[in-house]
Amino acid sequence: MAQTTASPREREAQLLLRAAARFAAAHAAEPFDRNAAREAAEFNRKLWTIFLSSVSRPENPLDATTKTNLRNIAMFSMRRSSEIEINPKPELLPALIDINRNIAEGLRG
Repeated sequence: MAQTTASPREREAQLLLRAAARFAAAHAAEPFDRNAAREAAEFNRKLWTIFLSSVSRPENPLDATTKTNLRNIAMFSMRRSSEIEINPKPELLPALIDINRNIAEGLRG
């Protein structure tokens, strides 16, 4: 049986969508699931830390403008995730859900 391997971009998109889904589930829970929000935020912060490290490497082939934009998004995502880890509030999640879904969509082309 042949196995297909996802491209790195597809794996990144899948991880971003997983983080977005975790945030969405915490956000939709009645009552708001603070623990799930914290766990999603920790996962998201770690994910964006890896992305930031990757985009900051000199050998990364992205153009300077794209690198700058991704660094700014990564910094926002990590700050917001840390904020959620400390004090989860439902109104803090939609921005990260949207960012992760949009970046994933861009990675998928």
